[in-house]
Amino acid sequence: MSISMQEITAKMKADSYRMAALSGEVRNKILNGVKEALLANKEVIFEANKKDMINAETNCIAESVKKRLKFDEHKLADVVGGIEQLISLPDPIGKVQFVRELDEGLVLKRITCPIGVIGIIFESRPDALVQISSLCIKSGNCAVLKGGKETTNTNKVLFDIIYDAAVKSGAPEKCLHQAEGHSEIDELLGCNKSVDLLIPRGSNAFVQYIMNNTKIPVMGHADGVCHTYVDRDADVEKACRIIVDAKTQYTAACNATETLLFDKNLGEENLKKLAKALKDSGVKLRGSGRVSKLLECEEMGDEDFNTEYLDMIISIKEVEGVDEAIAHINRFGSHHTDAIITENMETAEKFMSLVDSAGTYVNCSTRFADGFRYGFGAEVGISTGKIHARGPVGLEGLTTYKYKLYGDGHIVADYSNGTKSFHFKELS
Repeated sequence: MSISMQEITAKMKADSYRMAALSGEVRNKILNGVKEALLANKEVIFEANKKDMINAETNCIAESVKKRLKFDEHKLADVVGGIEQLISLPDPIGKVQFVRELDEGLVLKRITCPIGVIGIIFESRPDALVQISSLCIKSGNCAVLKGGKETTNTNKVLFDIIYDAAVKSGAPEKCLHQAEGHSEIDELLGCNKSVDLLIPRGSNAFVQYIMNNTKIPVMGHADGVCHTYVDRDADVEKACRIIVDAKTQYTAACNATETLLFDKNLGEENLKKLAKALKDSGVKLRGSGRVSKLLECEEMGDEDFNTEYLDMIISIKEVEGVDEAIAHINRFGSHHTDAIITENMETAEKFMSLVDSAGTYVNCSTRFADGFRYGFGAEVGISTGKIHARGPVGLEGLTTYKYKLYGDGHIVADYSNGTKSFHFKELS
C-alpha cells in the first residue's frame, strides 16, 4: 500500500527536530560519508547517466538540457569539491546573533536554527541533487527532492547512494525523501502543515504554478535574463574577454549573459570588436535598431529583450549611457545578475546601486553568480526575491533563527504596573 505525501512529510517533520539537534561534528561526518560513497560508486552513477543521455538523444531533448543532464568525472569532481568546501565551513546552526539584557536577570538571545522540512523541485541537473542534499544536511534540514524526468536513472542512483550513506553515518531515517512521480508535486503543494519551505527551479510558468497553488512559502527565481553593459569608459579588450566568458562559458546556466548593452559613445568600431569576439566564439547575434544594420545581424524588437536563450545567441542594444542601461535592465531583466564594464568607478557604483538585481558586478563575468564560487560550498538555487534570502542560496539562506529568553521568576505584570522597568543593555 502506497504512503501519501502527507504521511511522508509528517514523519519527516517529526524527524526534522532530531536532524536539527545533530551536532556540527555529526553533520560533517555524514557529509564525509556521502562524499566517500559517491566516489566509491562512481561507475554505477556514470552508467545510469549514460541511460539518461541515450533517452535524451532518442527524445530529441534540447541541447541546453543535455548539457545540464550530463554527469561525468568533471561533474563528480565538482560536487565532491563542493562537499569538501561545505565540511570546511563553520557550522551555520547555533550561532548567537545577539545577546540583550532586558532587565537584571532577564536575558534575550537570538540563535540560528534550521528551517525544518524543505521541498526542492529542480531541473535536469543530477549535480543539483548532490548539492541540494549536501546543503540540507550541513544546515540541519530535512528535504523532499524532486528532479526532472530526464534525469530519472541518474537521480535514483545518486539519491540511494546519498540516503544510505547519510543514515549509516548518523542522520535520522526520514532526513531525505525522493519524490519520483509527477503527481507527487501536486501532493507536496498541499503539505503546508509539515513542509516549511518550497524552492522550485525551472521555467517561469512552472515557478508561477507552484506559487499560485500552495500555502507553503516559496523561494526561488523564474528566469535568468542577465545583462552585461559596456560603458563609454570601458577597456574594450577587457570587455571582449568578459562578455565572451559571460555568454559562452556555460550557455545553459541561468547566470549566462543574454543581453549585451553598449554605450554608443564608445563608437562603432568598438562595437564591431565586441561583435567579432562573440561571432568568433560561435555566438549568433540579434540586434535592435541600427545595431542590426551595423553588425548585419538579425533584427529584434523591444519585446524580445526578456528572452532567456540558454543557447549561443545574444541580444545587443545600443544605449545613450549608464542611465538608459539601468532603466533597460530594471525593465527587462529578471533581477538575477547584471554587470558593467567600465574604468570609471563612479559610474560603476551608480550602476551597482541602481540596478535592482540580486547580484551587480563590475568588470567581471555574470557567470560568477554561483554558491560554490561565492564560497558557500554549493547552492540550492538563486533567489531573486528580497525576503529572507537573495542571490545564491547557500547555508545561510537555509537557516532561520529563534529567540531564547532566560529569566528568574520575571513576570510582565511587574513591568505593566511600574514596579520594574526595562533597561535594554547589549551584552557581548
